[in-house]
Amino acid sequence: MPQNNQNKLLEILLVSTRLGLTSFGGPVAHLGYFHEEYVRRKKWLDEKSYADLVALCQFLPGPASSQVGIGIGVQRGGLLGGILAFIGFTAPSAIALILFALLLKGLNIHDAGWIHGLKIVAVAVVAHAIAGMAQKLTPDKPTKAIALFSLTLTLLWQTAFTQVGIIVLAAVAGLILFKQTKKEPSGNISLAISHRFAAICLVLFFSLLIFLPILKEFTSSYWLALFDSFYRSGSLVFGGGHVVLPLLEREFVPTGLLTKEEFLAGYGAAQAVPGPLFTFAAYIGAVTNGWVGGLVATIAVFLPAFLLILGTLPFWNTMRQNPKIKGALIGVNAAVVGILIAAFYNPIWTSSILAPIDFAFAAILFSMLAYWKLPPWVIVVTGAVGGILFL
Repeated sequence: MPQNNQNKLLEILLVSTRLGLTSFGGPVAHLGYFHEEYVRRKKWLDEKSYADLVALCQFLPGPASSQVGIGIGVQRGGLLGGILAFIGFTAPSAIALILFALLLKGLNIHDAGWIHGLKIVAVAVVAHAIAGMAQKLTPDKPTKAIALFSLTLTLLWQTAFTQVGIIVLAAVAGLILFKQTKKEPSGNISLAISHRFAAICLVLFFSLLIFLPILKEFTSSYWLALFDSFYRSGSLVFGGGHVVLPLLEREFVPTGLLTKEEFLAGYGAAQAVPGPLFTFAAYIGAVTNGWVGGLVATIAVFLPAFLLILGTLPFWNTMRQNPKIKGALIGVNAAVVGILIAAFYNPIWTSSILAPIDFAFAAILFSMLAYWKLPPWVIVVTGAVGGILFL
């Protein structure tokens, strides 16, 4: 492997690991951290490419922020780059939750001051990301109207399929409203993945979804049943990590594999660690079968997201050059802004800004990020320390 490529892969691993250690606040906040790191600081992709990638991942089932990270890793360093980006972003929280399951199952930490401080960090990060994205993606009245419609519908119609429905409606609106849009240079995502490999990934995704439950019925393998439970949960979730939690609860608590107290303790821990909420699966796997169970659960719940993003990215890169698709993307990108603002209000704002001191602290952290241009890890540390001292 050429030295230059080795350095590029090492950089992907280091940057994604740093994000995995510092990205608190859930999927919407993660997109803010990614935007700050990959677009503004590293300039690995431009604003349009990032917006298009976010739009695609919002449309796919699974953990959107993890899929965006994988997609950026793939365009930067090929398949191995995508794997390293996934490992770096996922491993810190997965390891932390496995250790929590093994050592601290009964500890109640969800009311700790430093956790509340990290929630306020998420407020600042998401506000900063929304401000930047809104400026670029909603420059005129039609796009602002689509964003407002998406925001309103997201808040008032809260179901598992709301987000997908809004994305589809916004795409249709964009197709109608922006079909005469002047040609502009689109973002450039270069991929070292063939269409054939992408098609194999899509076939594998659907094959596992269909045949794993059938195989489970004909075998008595506990590990196959465990893999199937997590794979199905990861395949059928629209709307981010919070939606997968009730699915996992229905899979494991009624069957007696996990007590309700153990589930709630893990939920509290999952809110306290950085990285994707889907790593809650690592906690459940570790409670039921030690660290090996945690590892199997993590692989199973994220495998659908990996197969879907690898299977759609090469086709997406071709489709987005089509003028009609570009019009639809304008509408989808505007809708994403509305969805992000809705998520910024609930649950991020409503669960974080509970008193005047919270708002003041959020304003300070936002200023540190937006105006003083301090790196995100400084904001995270400041938020945690401030939470211990003042909140």
